[in-house]
Amino acid sequence: MAKRFEYAASVDREGRLLADGEAPLEPGPEWTPEHLLLAGLMRCTLKSLAFHAERAGVAVRGGATAEGVVTRREEDGRFAFVEIECGLDVELEPPREGEALAELLDLAERDCFVGASLTEKPRYEWRVNCEVVRRPGGGR
Repeated sequence: MAKRFEYAASVDREGRLLADGEAPLEPGPEWTPEHLLLAGLMRCTLKSLAFHAERAGVAVRGGATAEGVVTRREEDGRFAFVEIECGLDVELEPPREGEALAELLDLAERDCFVGASLTEKPRYEWRVNCEVVRRPGGGR
């Protein structure tokens, strides 16, 4: 049987977000649901990278940016993300190169279940140890 992960989030009457009933987060009005989705994608991708890097004996440190476009989709006329870009700027120690690096980045993208859950698949751009990593198709 596959592992099962369960999460619960809530918004209280004051607009605070709670994770599993704890750790209130009070995003200002600038934080739309669309921004929160992009933030979730960034955090999930970084967490996925950290998981796989740790298994490979690699320490990770870094950050991310994400941008998205919401408009009506041609196929059904519904508003949705039609473009999502996630840029990650990370440091790996010890460094990885070639196939080892490509495999690590592939795993990070594949196993971010936020990105995997989206109808519009994110385009990932990686900068690793200050170098832009060229990948076929600009990521997945």
